[in-house]
Amino acid sequence: METEPIGPAKAGDSFRDRHSNTTETGKRKWVYALKPGGKLYQYRQWLAFVYLGLFFALPFITISGLPAVQLNFPEAKFVLLGQIFWPDDFIIFAVAMIVLIVFIAFFTVIYGRVFCGWICPQTIFMEFVFRKIEWWIEGTPAQQKKLNAAPMNANKFARKALKHAVFLLVSFLVAHAFLSYILGVQEVWRLIRGPIAESWSILAGLLFFTLLFYFVFAFVRDIVCTTICPYGRLQGVLFDKDTMQVSYDYNRGEPRGKLKKNSQQDLGDCVDCKLCVSVCPTGIDIRDGVQMECVGCTACIDACNSVMLKINRPLGLIRMASENQISKKLPFHFNGKMKFYSVVLVLLMGIISTLVFSRKSIDTTVSRVKGQLYQEVGADSLSNLFQAKMINKTKKEVQYQLKVEGAIPGTIKMVDTGHDRLKPESINTVTFFIIIPKTAIRSRSSNINVGVYINGAKMTKVQSTFLGPFI
Repeated sequence: METEPIGPAKAGDSFRDRHSNTTETGKRKWVYALKPGGKLYQYRQWLAFVYLGLFFALPFITISGLPAVQLNFPEAKFVLLGQIFWPDDFIIFAVAMIVLIVFIAFFTVIYGRVFCGWICPQTIFMEFVFRKIEWWIEGTPAQQKKLNAAPMNANKFARKALKHAVFLLVSFLVAHAFLSYILGVQEVWRLIRGPIAESWSILAGLLFFTLLFYFVFAFVRDIVCTTICPYGRLQGVLFDKDTMQVSYDYNRGEPRGKLKKNSQQDLGDCVDCKLCVSVCPTGIDIRDGVQMECVGCTACIDACNSVMLKINRPLGLIRMASENQISKKLPFHFNGKMKFYSVVLVLLMGIISTLVFSRKSIDTTVSRVKGQLYQEVGADSLSNLFQAKMINKTKKEVQYQLKVEGAIPGTIKMVDTGHDRLKPESINTVTFFIIIPKTAIRSRSSNINVGVYINGAKMTKVQSTFLGPFI
């Protein structure tokens, strides 16, 4: 991302030539971030606890006998808040994904990458699960750095072995939680108790995702945020000078320098303690200006505020602010880009609300069986073979009936005469003949309407085509 340098940073500054977690020679630079503290970090912890609690609890929560959330890709059945969505509801998912993308873009235009630092699963698990485990086993960042630089001995081996064992265990639990969102808790529990031979493919998938999570949180870590994540690439084209983001007030902070007792100094409020750099999980110096690697975690705000309190200076040297607020002292401005995203988001929310509330509990499609021509029935009628795919989205078995309706008269003869019910939460295929008098056929292909009745009440009307002889 190309950004306009602000404050003390200049266009030729080397920090913009490479990622913050990369050395000048291109090697990985491990980030040993200090444990943050302060009001904002406390809010993040509370939010993380709620997030993690919901993540592990949702698979166990049921609404009307259905999981609160289930994304059953193998059966193409998706459950959200007790409502079942099937493949024919794909348009709802497509619009929902567009809504999500527009919302993220809208949020980014206003608040930068705060989503990354406060809500993103990668950050939540890294900062509030795996990094806490690391602090508990290996100590402070300074102790971790010293341990990594030391030669292998019994203490180092024991701490490293314990840390990676716990990382693997947590990754294994997270993989099970993800699987519960797909198959459901009861099915996962059945697979766990059953013979491995009957579920080896599921076990292989579990092991794959366990190792994937372990690899990401044990080794890849901040590289996900600075290099891999597509959102990190996207945000660079969404920012403008009205975007609220974690910013250093260079007008107030410069020139920076150490405080000296009993001496007259013409310096800004920044005492160059570098605490904002030490707590950054991606290793950047926020004082250099807007940078792609900043995830908006606000740890540097807490760190800087703690120093300002100690030296009796106003808080907010580092704060959430736009470039226009800092450079021109302007108030927050809801600009044209933000208004555009707002209008698009409202329109899309209207569309998805209409789609959700207008969806039917029984969906039916009727089509003529391919490769079949018309058949003569007696001396005065023709028949076509049809199939109806009927999706029962309810939890109850229902009785159905099909009738030919409209200008063309006809009757329906079921292939399976003893079958007139639809199983709950399932896709049912029904085969039947439509028989029409020859006198009603006016063309080679005629449009016909089939009424669908559920428990005696008309649910919908479906159109199909009836094939007859050349007229």
